[in-house]
Amino acid sequence: MMPLASQTTLHEAARYLSRTDAILSPIVEQYGIATFQPHTHYYQALVENIISQQLSVKAAAAIVKRFLDLFPGTGFPSPTDIVTLDIETYRTAGLSRQKATYIRDLANKVLTHVIAFDELPNKTNDQIIAELTQIKGVGVWTVHMFLMFCMGRLDVLPVGDLGIKNGIKKLYGFEEIPSPEEITDLSEINKWSPYQSVASWYIWRSLDNMPSIEEVI
Repeated sequence: MMPLASQTTLHEAARYLSRTDAILSPIVEQYGIATFQPHTHYYQALVENIISQQLSVKAAAAIVKRFLDLFPGTGFPSPTDIVTLDIETYRTAGLSRQKATYIRDLANKVLTHVIAFDELPNKTNDQIIAELTQIKGVGVWTVHMFLMFCMGRLDVLPVGDLGIKNGIKKLYGFEEIPSPEEITDLSEINKWSPYQSVASWYIWRSLDNMPSIEEVI
């Protein structure tokens, strides 16, 4: 099994990136050891992420609370709980029709074993991306964040993330926003792998701009 984020591996990543990338080295020195806190609440994380998409942290928290209030006394609702309520009921909690459709789609895919969260730790990043992007409303960026901040995968490069693009443009002197291919090439040149997730964390930190999904996942 591949190593995951931990105090030991994150210290190793900091030392490694300081050696391989002269531009990241002072950022590592400034911000210290990366803070990843992986957990196994995979299903809950994705439901809450779908609800929170394109919302401020405050607005998202309020809607998640109203969503949970639809299921009094149950804790976090199971997939079976979710499919028992109709779209209009979810709209009373502040969810759009689209997001209500998405969370019901996720619940149905869990119930029909299209998505098997307990099997994810044994799968590669690419396999997890392929599986989770079958869920309506879950794209590659969301799965990249899930892999990094929920599962603690250390070697994920979120090439579509705007913060990563802006950070690389500023740090590495690109005249234009770098393309995914240019970001991949930069990673190879600076030998970020097997710690691309951690390199990304330092790039975000250089802008003081962590992705909001980290607060959800």
